[in-house]
Amino acid sequence: MALGRKLTAVTAAATTLAALLAAPAGAARETIDWKPCPTAAGVDCGTVTVPIDWAHPGDGTIQLALARRKATDPAHRIGSILMDPGGPGGEGAGEVQDGWTLSPAITARFDTVGFDPRGVGQSSPVRCGLTEVTAPNPQLPKSVADFRRLTARNQALGTSCAKTTGPLASHVDTTSVAHDIDAIRAALGESKLTYYGTSYGTLMGQEYAETYPDRVRALVLDGTMDHSVRSTWEFLSSQTRATQEMFGQFAHWCATTASCALHGQDVRSVMAQLYSRAEHGTLGTPDDPLDPVALLGMITHAFYGPDWSGLATSMVNLRDGKPAESAFGDITVPTAFSSIFCSDWRLPVSGYGELETFRRSLGAIAPDIRFSPLAWTSATGCLGWPDTVRDPQRAPGFLGNLPVLLLNSRYDPATPYSWAQHVSRQTGAPLLTYDGWGHSAYFKNSDCMVSTTDKFLIDGVLPARGTHCAAVTPGPSKSRMDGPTY
Repeated sequence: MALGRKLTAVTAAATTLAALLAAPAGAARETIDWKPCPTAAGVDCGTVTVPIDWAHPGDGTIQLALARRKATDPAHRIGSILMDPGGPGGEGAGEVQDGWTLSPAITARFDTVGFDPRGVGQSSPVRCGLTEVTAPNPQLPKSVADFRRLTARNQALGTSCAKTTGPLASHVDTTSVAHDIDAIRAALGESKLTYYGTSYGTLMGQEYAETYPDRVRALVLDGTMDHSVRSTWEFLSSQTRATQEMFGQFAHWCATTASCALHGQDVRSVMAQLYSRAEHGTLGTPDDPLDPVALLGMITHAFYGPDWSGLATSMVNLRDGKPAESAFGDITVPTAFSSIFCSDWRLPVSGYGELETFRRSLGAIAPDIRFSPLAWTSATGCLGWPDTVRDPQRAPGFLGNLPVLLLNSRYDPATPYSWAQHVSRQTGAPLLTYDGWGHSAYFKNSDCMVSTTDKFLIDGVLPARGTHCAAVTPGPSKSRMDGPTY
């Protein structure tokens, strides 16, 4: 972070901040009062107290919610592995209570610990006004007036979040979360951090490695965020290309798989029909029509598993006017999403003209999908947001001599493979590639991915650079998240 101050002031501030951020490893570290979780058998719940503002610890504190499943082989226990499911807005403590773990080899040797990041779940959640949350939201503006309504809605929503939540709403950035993670590490009694983060959780891991390089035991970053993506166009286009590529893989699967509900049909033509009807407000039901953003959100969600069979069936049902919602579930976005995302990303758009240029250009590179709904709504959701971007994009600040392993699927609609390649090139961290489909790579039924990752977590052995694991034909699956998210 560049501070335009005199050298003496910078030196004094840096010394004070360094001392503050080192505090969790000191003698006064907090311990966790673990107690059985009331709604999850065999799981312990606890909390860790952290400052709202790490630079001003006297300005109030919050408690971070934790959940722990103890190692099943305590005689050979290595320590704790901290896990985050991404989002932003994913509830790690809640996921662990619901049974989220890594392989039996890992759960035998490690306590599995999930945490709800600040502003999420049971960790002082960001709350916003219902009126502002449910206000009309023209996510795909068709005019200058629509663009103004979009930015005004975002500004009103952000203002309501700050008013309802208080100071924490302005301190949910990922840099703050990295400091929280170190407080958790210390409270767990671990001298160094063992961590598995997926999707947005990989950004937390990267910033932890940057801030506390000497406290890293083993970090697995699965579905890698690239926080060095500088421009709005690069952010939108990289995810759109990845989503279009995924659609091509789906179309090929339907063409070669007799069980596909669209086998023998022109999948791209069906997609074009659905999109046209969504544009004209005639897709779905009169009470619940699907606009283009909702349609693409449904399709992208099916790509996460991926669940190609369910997607094909739902596309047929939508085309034929039958209910299709059961295949996808409700598409929801956690209330904390924009508060967190807009603290971490600066993605400016000068006005309606530039946004419309982006939309048309994305359609040219993705004729079937048109645009990535996740990238589009993430970027447009920050237009007019009233809070400061506290943790804007920059090149990753850790090097590959640290024990960090990147994982990524070759075909990932949310965290493109190109992002993982770029982070690997910038840092030197090895990238383990799953040559298959879906968001993240560890949970794709690949023995190669699991065993290679587990060997690193248990023994510290990194795979050779350029290691690939073969694709496994996907079957029916359901993403843990409710809708497209990181």
